[in-house]
Amino acid sequence: MKRAGKWAVGILLTAATATAVLTTVSDPGVNAPTTVSPISTITEISEITEEVSASPQGSCGYQWAYHDAPELTEALDAQVKALNPGTSARVEYFGEDCVYADGTSTFGAMETDFYVRLQVDDLSKEEEFGNWVAEVMEIVTQIPRAELLGNYGFVEFTFEKSENERVIFRVPIQQYRDEAQGKTGAELFQMLYKQP
Repeated sequence: MKRAGKWAVGILLTAATATAVLTTVSDPGVNAPTTVSPISTITEISEITEEVSASPQGSCGYQWAYHDAPELTEALDAQVKALNPGTSARVEYFGEDCVYADGTSTFGAMETDFYVRLQVDDLSKEEEFGNWVAEVMEIVTQIPRAELLGNYGFVEFTFEKSENERVIFRVPIQQYRDEAQGKTGAELFQMLYKQP
């Protein structure tokens, strides 16, 4: 076949394929998915582009982040110090920072976490530790839900005898609410503390 003949066959095959596709798409009896015309697709893309362009910062990259909760920290610290002056407490929000190219960021909180540290002289006092946990958890669970950001997080307890001698464990707040309320002393401590 000569070159012109090959071109003619190619054009005919392309035209036949295009006709078959158009017939299939336009035939309401065929169970084909709904198609969007190229013009409306371009319009939709340009609308989306305009929305992104309208944002002064554009897109961002997400990073895990912790942010202090100064008002909650102040309130919790005062309440636990009233129970025992040898203690300290702080509160943090855990979530994601959305960091923009210009260095600014916005924070989305996923949960509120609490940290309570108690100086002790003996790490074997499970009864006392369990009672302490119950008192602190009573304070934490009474905080109005509207004052917390995101979901319930945890309360991390640190019983510290020295820099190298300590017991640390976390109590998920929702788990405590579901399973441990009303328990105290060694029973509560043994339920929550899992030795490494």
